[in-house]
Amino acid sequence: MTTPIYYVNAEPHLGHAYTTIVGDALTRWRRLLGDDVTYVTGTDEHGLKVQQSAEAAGMEPQAFTDEIAPKFAALWDRLNIANDDFIRTTEPRHKAAVAELLQRCYDAGDIELDTFAGKYCVACEEYYSDEELVDGDRCPIHLRVTEYFEEENYFFRLSRFEDRLLDWYARHPTAMTPEHRGNEAIGLIKSGLRDFSISRTSLTWGVPLPWDETHVAYVWFDALTNYLAAVGFGDGTDRYRDWWPVDYHLIGKDIVRQHCVYWPAMLMSAGVELPKGWAIGGWLLSDGDKISKSSGNAVDPLDVIGDVGLDGFRYYLLADTTYGNDGDFSYEGVVSRYNADLANNLGNLAARVATVVAKKCDGIGTAPDADSALAAAAAAAYEGAAAQWDVVQPSRALDATWSLVRATNSHLEAHEPWKSDPGPAVDTVMGDALEALRIVAVLCSPAMPDIAQTLWERIGMTGEVADQRLPQAAEWGQYAGGATVTKGEPLFPRIKV
Repeated sequence: MTTPIYYVNAEPHLGHAYTTIVGDALTRWRRLLGDDVTYVTGTDEHGLKVQQSAEAAGMEPQAFTDEIAPKFAALWDRLNIANDDFIRTTEPRHKAAVAELLQRCYDAGDIELDTFAGKYCVACEEYYSDEELVDGDRCPIHLRVTEYFEEENYFFRLSRFEDRLLDWYARHPTAMTPEHRGNEAIGLIKSGLRDFSISRTSLTWGVPLPWDETHVAYVWFDALTNYLAAVGFGDGTDRYRDWWPVDYHLIGKDIVRQHCVYWPAMLMSAGVELPKGWAIGGWLLSDGDKISKSSGNAVDPLDVIGDVGLDGFRYYLLADTTYGNDGDFSYEGVVSRYNADLANNLGNLAARVATVVAKKCDGIGTAPDADSALAAAAAAAYEGAAAQWDVVQPSRALDATWSLVRATNSHLEAHEPWKSDPGPAVDTVMGDALEALRIVAVLCSPAMPDIAQTLWERIGMTGEVADQRLPQAAEWGQYAGGATVTKGEPLFPRIKV
């Protein structure tokens, strides 16, 4: 599993956090299934955009990147990201992988010297034709005025790969998810492919071409190769084959062309197996604009975490937007979902169960009914969550999980154990609720690992919830009872705006 590597021309913001948290939750879910997962993220540190940012800061590019890159790694630690690697494109292992991939494509005859003149967006690191520009000479993504460049470059002959790419995607129709984003990539290929520049002579901040050191590698041959470098490509062995092909590249919709058209063609040329899948997310919007540093609407995730807690923040990002669609971020939206799903629903359920167990069961958990009506609700919640995580739809997976929370609240309302005298009937109802909470703790742990562990311990379970294994852990009837149930402080204190 990989995220895009993030440009170090500016500090990390909410847009970066979104994709990284999606990848983290998917990683944790796959580990619950017993899969061995390597989750890779990192920083993109070469190119004109970074060089210009360093110059503006009065610093050398390496010193500039050495200052910014650790801030991404530190934020991932703060967001409890379970990544196994953090790759920087200024590392020797990455430069070795770039040289290896370039040489393979050059030896295959798919890289040739040519002269190019065109309009270039520094923010995109991309040339655009006049037909693609908007409002005259503005980039369609960033709406910034493009710059005219003319120089001798090496070109990758992408135009040779149209039929091969279409044939591969026809044989792998589910490689790109969601489907409507994949259709965009197919449309790009069918509209005709242009060769693209893979080097610069006017730029020194980059990886030199192995056969011509007067040129440095242009961003996409440099940046995209990080996915291979992180698993050992270019180290002189075939060790990378233990992990390659990657199962999922998590990317944003604005880099579909480079990841789903350029990248597979480059790999075909180099004789490297293509990725198994791409999960293509939309943008987080604020007042209708993409959240980004250049738009001036970047949000510091730490500002939000202070109010709703880390897991409340993670839950919001995962639950509020259907992956693949654009999301509308607002502080009011964060608080509204936090109060509805977490404070009023899960948090209230956990507190209610602990209170009734304390009053009616002497604070000791009781066993569930094997034939409880909640057993079917639990099975449906697991099946729904598993199906949606499998197609990279965290919001729908969490909605399936919350169906069990809602069903358990309804179960308690129907039986009203707080009105009954202590005894077997109350014990059974509370056992049902505790068993449902046990399963909820497992199913919600990819989104909210810390809260899930707290809930796990409060209902008297031992060990780590992350060490549970699905589907066995979701099977009904495993809460044995006999352990102390504690209420503790509210899991999600309600927020008043």
